[in-house]
Amino acid sequence: MIPRYTRPEIGRIWSDQNRFHQWLEVELAASEALAELGVVPADVAPVLRAHAGFDVARIHEIEREVKHDVIAFTTAVSETLAKAGHAEASRWLHYGLTSNDVVDTAQALMLRQASAILLRGLSDLREVLRRRAREFQHTVQIGRTHGVHAEPITFGLKLAIWHEEAGRNLARLSAAAEDLRVGKTSGAVGTFGHIGPEAEELICARLNLKPAAVASQVIQRDRHAAFVAALALAAALCEKIALEVRHLQRTEVREAEEYFSKGQKGSSAMPHKRNPVTCEQICGLARVVRANVQAAFEDVALWHERDISHSSVERVILPDSTILTDYLLDKTTGLVDKLMVYPERMRRNLELTRGLVFSGQLLLDLAAAGMLREEAYRVVQNHAMRAWEEEGDFRAAVEADPEVRAVLSPAQISEAFSLERQLRNVDKIFERVFGA
Repeated sequence: MIPRYTRPEIGRIWSDQNRFHQWLEVELAASEALAELGVVPADVAPVLRAHAGFDVARIHEIEREVKHDVIAFTTAVSETLAKAGHAEASRWLHYGLTSNDVVDTAQALMLRQASAILLRGLSDLREVLRRRAREFQHTVQIGRTHGVHAEPITFGLKLAIWHEEAGRNLARLSAAAEDLRVGKTSGAVGTFGHIGPEAEELICARLNLKPAAVASQVIQRDRHAAFVAALALAAALCEKIALEVRHLQRTEVREAEEYFSKGQKGSSAMPHKRNPVTCEQICGLARVVRANVQAAFEDVALWHERDISHSSVERVILPDSTILTDYLLDKTTGLVDKLMVYPERMRRNLELTRGLVFSGQLLLDLAAAGMLREEAYRVVQNHAMRAWEEEGDFRAAVEADPEVRAVLSPAQISEAFSLERQLRNVDKIFERVFGA
């Protein structure tokens, strides 16, 4: 599984205790709905609600003999009813249901519990991204494409991009969770052979679920695949943030780094090390969630009205994916919240190439002033390549070039190298993302 997680309640959702509790909730909702329809005696449903219970150890003991988890469960519940003096009421437990009516409907309840935690985690991450984006809205940084200096940005813009993506992940996960908020009690092949659709509607209403419009013995697994895919995309955002921090933390760059606590040690051999261990853990664990998407997609195609090839897979990928995603969201929120940012270093790195990053604006200004674009490109690139190769001063070379001075005044050349001009629309972008 995972090393540890910081919000353990999501782990408890997948415990045997909670799983069997949700099974029992489905069984009781079914009995109450059937009593309402006159199928089950009216006095039985309250008895089941009051006295039906289970012991996890006893269920496992029975399962070792019968090799069937739901039969072991119903047997154990019937035993509790008998001990309470209500053995007769157990005749109406699991009435008209097949095992998967209970398992799939209860799993929807468990996924709803997990989704609530995950959506809260995504909201927390989005909020800290919003706060820090505002904090660094005007903190100048060099933008990089292919890892190479491109044009100026602000660090706040980088955070705003992540905030916007977190919003899309929130919408995707919310939609996927809602799509999974369905139950079914339509029987062994989905035909309502024993209890009718009206019973399913009442049962699902009691559980705050929607009835699946049509089902085989199972709720169709495209829903679950979409959910795991939404988790993988949320994990991918966490990885994206962590990977960027890892790059920015490299010694040659050192524009930002993850928080390094007092007393923390980075290496057993090298006392100077401050390694991005949290970021690397995030990047590694995101791969596990992403890999589970493949398994979820493999679960969509089953034999005829059902086989159980998906069941064993889901017992691994649904707990693991939800727990891991919760862990990753928590870790990434903490990473962003405590991220150490070095604006002076960002400015120094931007100025490292002595004006090269303004070559695009210079090209446009030369063309606008009357120089043919191809000629302007030749002039600018010649100076740029010489500056690269000789580590020269690009701006000084441009200012001394008679071809440039023939079409641009000193003031216009200076304007071509204006940082404020490059970043004049940052506030407008922020208004788009965050509002006024």
